[in-house]
Amino acid sequence: MLQANYNEINEEIRKDPQNAVYTQDRIRPLYYANPKAKILIIGQAPGRKAQDTHIIWNDVSGVRLRQWLGVSDEVFYHSGKIAVLPMDFYFPGKGKSGDLPPRKGFAAKWHPLLLKTMPEIQLKILVGSYAVKHYLNLKSSAKLTDVVRAYQSYLPEYFPIVHPSPRNQIWMARNSWFAAQVVPALRSKTENLLKN
Repeated sequence: MLQANYNEINEEIRKDPQNAVYTQDRIRPLYYANPKAKILIIGQAPGRKAQDTHIIWNDVSGVRLRQWLGVSDEVFYHSGKIAVLPMDFYFPGKGKSGDLPPRKGFAAKWHPLLLKTMPEIQLKILVGSYAVKHYLNLKSSAKLTDVVRAYQSYLPEYFPIVHPSPRNQIWMARNSWFAAQVVPALRSKTENLLKN
C-alpha cells in the first residue's frame, strides 16, 4: 500500500507542469523516502552530479555530510533508515556563485505528502539556510550561524546545520565550535536513532 503511495506521488511529481521540462528530458525527481526511515535529511536541491547519476548527495558535500553523521555509504544509501527530501527534487541550474536556489513553493507542495508516508521519522536534519528557514519558519533575515549555534533549542524534532559544501570551509574555520560541539552531538543523535 505504501509502495503504491510512493509510486503515485512520484508520478504526480513527474506529471506536474512545473516539472515538465525535466520530465521531457527524462530527468527523474531525486529524493529518497522509506516507511521505515528514522532520520530525514532536508537539504537544498540536487547538484548536477547527483542529478546526472541519480544518486543523492553524490558529491564532496555528501562525503562530508556522511562524515558529520558518522555513517558509511552503505548505511546512508541502503539501510532504509535515512530518508532524503531536498527542498527541490531537481537540479535548478547554475548561478553566478554556485547553484541556483530551490524553486519557491516546491517543498511546501510535495514534502507533506511524502512525510505522511514516513511515520517513524524521529529527527529532521535541516541542512543549509533554505531548509532551516522553511522548516523553522524563520524570517529571511535570520542568521544561520545563530540558528545552528542554538541547535539544542530545536531538538528533538529538528537539528539545523550548515551545508557541508567546500564553499563553507572559511565559515567552519571561523566557527570552530561547530566541529567541536555540534558535529559530535549530531553524530551521537544519529548513532542512537540508527540503533533502533
